[in-house]
Amino acid sequence: MNDWINDYLHTLKIERGLSENSLASYGRDLRYFAAFLQENELTLLDAAQENVRAYLESLKKNGRSTRSVARLISSLRGFYQYLHQLKVIDQNPMATIDSPKPARHLPEVLSLKETERLLEAPDTTKTLGIRDRAILEVMYATGLRVSELIHIQLADLHLAEGLIVTIGKGDKERLVPLGTQAIRWVEKYLADSRPLLLKGRRDPFLFLNFHGRPLTRQGIWKNLQQTVRNAGINKRVTPHTLRHSFATHLLENGADLRTVQDLLGHADISTTQIYTHVSKKRLSDVYHAHFPRA
Repeated sequence: MNDWINDYLHTLKIERGLSENSLASYGRDLRYFAAFLQENELTLLDAAQENVRAYLESLKKNGRSTRSVARLISSLRGFYQYLHQLKVIDQNPMATIDSPKPARHLPEVLSLKETERLLEAPDTTKTLGIRDRAILEVMYATGLRVSELIHIQLADLHLAEGLIVTIGKGDKERLVPLGTQAIRWVEKYLADSRPLLLKGRRDPFLFLNFHGRPLTRQGIWKNLQQTVRNAGINKRVTPHTLRHSFATHLLENGADLRTVQDLLGHADISTTQIYTHVSKKRLSDVYHAHFPRA
């Protein structure tokens, strides 16, 4: 059976150019299933739908996550499609096996007070503190993804108009408005901090590290974790938390869903709709916390 697995993995490598990590993951999934079948004196070529379903059920009982099971189903589906196309098997046991719907977890968001504490945490008497304040103000004012933030160039700034141009997923360009506080801190960073970081060099990117080079995702993450600690916030805060907070606070203050969708650069409004659930949950929390008969 390993021969068929190896042939399939070789095909994936040649035709789809998958990485070694991806190939190893596919191979591991298939070999685990083969081992399960062997316990029942079956091979991969003997597998029927009931065997697949029994295997999936055993994984769920053993605590495998929905995402893990979905990935396994994807591995098996591709493998059996391959065998079926080669006419190695007559019936595809994955034909009616559906992937489980992933659980939608509500994103963590900051309250307005927590957001204020976070924004005010950097020491703005220092060069890097001014930069970090500008970064936080831009992230919260725009809801930019961290990948979008680190690629902002000076040419993308239109501060007089209060706008930033960004390239989002699918290489789609969009205009994102900046609030007055974000503009103020970006201007201060450009005047008082960025020239000191550059040390006479030139660089087209807006946000720079201590060495005057463009900040990376890891650099943004590291700086944010320190700022969260300085702010005394006891939540897991990531760059995406500020994006979630931006969207949630907009909706809580009356913004319509389509506007938030455009600002976030979501291709599908169903992606944005999760924030309506966040807002409803927060409304419920406030009600139960403050209404005497709740």
